Amino acid sequence: MALNLIKLCVGCDSVEDLEAWIASDLEESRRLGKPVEDYHTTRMTPTRDAELLDGGSLYWVVKGNVQCRQRLLEIRPFVDGEGISRCRLILDPVVIRTQWQPRRAFQGWRYLKAADAPADLGAGGSALMEMPPKLRRELAELGLL
Repeated sequence: MALNLIKLCVGCDSVEDLEAWIASDLEESRRLGKPVEDYHTTRMTPTRDAELLDGGSLYWVVKGNVQCRQRLLEIRPFVDGEGISRCRLILDPVVIRTQWQPRRAFQGWRYLKAADAPADLGAGGSALMEMPPKLRRELAELGLL
């Protein structure tokens, strides 16, 4: 069974913000002639990489709720220009929306067992995605999503 990561999506107010951020980063990489890949840099390197790369995803907490995920493709530890060990989580740029699941704030990332991860929305969630992000957030805060 795959293992996942969960992380706060700091700076994004909605899944749409995350998607726009990814598109912008990919376009910038193309423009600069760099490898076109989506990644997230983190300070700590996961030790359970084999389990994570066996179908795992990075689940994003947006405004207090898990709302989406991206498949983990690769884990690349590296040392930055200041000599600090870091890790790049290489992600599939396709954002998969999930059922909303409330989460309290935390620092860094955490492991997330597949059994505890929210289900993907799939075709039945299209009506939810047509709602404005602010309305979805308000309904989630009321416990209606």
